[in-house]
Amino acid sequence: MDLYLKVRVACDGGMSQREASRHFGISRDTVRKMMAYSVPPGYRRQAPVRRPKLDAFIPIIDRWLEGDRGVPRKQRHTAKRVFDRLRDEHGFTGGYTIIKDYMRDRARRGQEMFVPLAHPAGHAQADFGEAMVVIGGVEQKAHFFVLDLPHSDACYVRAYPAAVAEAWVDGHIHAFAFFGAVPQSIVYDNDHCLVAKILPDGTRMRAALFSGFLSHYLIRDRYGRPGKGNDKGSVEGLVGYARRNFMVPIPRFATWDAFNLWLEDQCRKRQRDRLRGESETIGERLVRDVAAMRPLPASPFEACDQASGRVSSQALVRYRTNDYSVPVAFGHQDVWIRGYVDEVVIGRGGEIIARHPRSYEREEVVFDPLHYLPLIEQKINALDQAAPLQGWELPEAFPTMRRLMEARMGKQGRRAYVQVLRLLESFDPADLHAAVKQALHLGAVIGR
Repeated sequence: MDLYLKVRVACDGGMSQREASRHFGISRDTVRKMMAYSVPPGYRRQAPVRRPKLDAFIPIIDRWLEGDRGVPRKQRHTAKRVFDRLRDEHGFTGGYTIIKDYMRDRARRGQEMFVPLAHPAGHAQADFGEAMVVIGGVEQKAHFFVLDLPHSDACYVRAYPAAVAEAWVDGHIHAFAFFGAVPQSIVYDNDHCLVAKILPDGTRMRAALFSGFLSHYLIRDRYGRPGKGNDKGSVEGLVGYARRNFMVPIPRFATWDAFNLWLEDQCRKRQRDRLRGESETIGERLVRDVAAMRPLPASPFEACDQASGRVSSQALVRYRTNDYSVPVAFGHQDVWIRGYVDEVVIGRGGEIIARHPRSYEREEVVFDPLHYLPLIEQKINALDQAAPLQGWELPEAFPTMRRLMEARMGKQGRRAYVQVLRLLESFDPADLHAAVKQALHLGAVIGR
């Protein structure tokens, strides 16, 4: 820059461009350009780059790279693979670097450009993300639902053990309650929990549960192009934001409910933020968003999968690869099943006959010991081998009572012990425990 200034000052003072060229040791073309521009214009290529060793092979490279569009990303051509194939199959004698540079420039030229979007109030985008969490002392993968209101940048985040259809719907229902209103429209990707099939004309066949949810809340659903996350870039960004800001370090909570209450609190705190380029906080802009949304319906949608089944000879009903117990009295009967995000409910007619925490494992058996006590009372020799009773943790007073009953009455004592356990069908466990301890204290159960 010093030389540039000196040349311009000298020529402005009367020195000819020829003299300046000799005096400063630069070409006359350079002097002429210095006088034409008040500051250095920077380097500008006048002619396209010539690659004499590569140019003849560019059509081959382009053909290979175009063909890569239809194969998995991890099996596409790298610069090294292109170099090896050109050398081995086509006699290429150039270097690896010119191929690497060409592929980098080609990729840069092919990058998609985007139009900045304005987001009207009252509309939303939704998606799921993943992160590791510790719930109840167990490290596991959490699937977290995110609903974003792009106009205000307000968000709602809720975590689940799995991103099943019931979790999608349950996440929406909690988000609507959080904001106190329902968006006019929501943009989604083409997740199989929402879209059963994309027809050739682009029409979506919605999954049954999701279709019922949309009808209940009168929401207009919109979808991004398959594989184009930028079509809902606002919520994609918030998924990353939630992972970086709400889940670092790894969250540790006793229950999913406790974790989700904490996430709701983080979403509320975020509404105090003022984002770059905005004069209002997220919460201040949220007022306009909510005003443009629909009111909540009189009652929320029931976010559950509905199925039917038949009780097996072991009093088990299969739902989503797992088996859940029911009272033995309903053996070999047809039942209905409701799968919620956190529990499985089984019934017959208008009666609920069993409730279980939902398992997201595969081929697991979920027992309620109380369901089998009437049968064990009849088949008392199965008491110690009954699988539903394995791992059933009872207070110490219960096994003490059993020892005393068996010592006094033998086999009939075991049956009497099961009859006491069956009182749990009608009484609170804490109350029965207190009664058993009192009986032991008073000597009402005495061994020989």
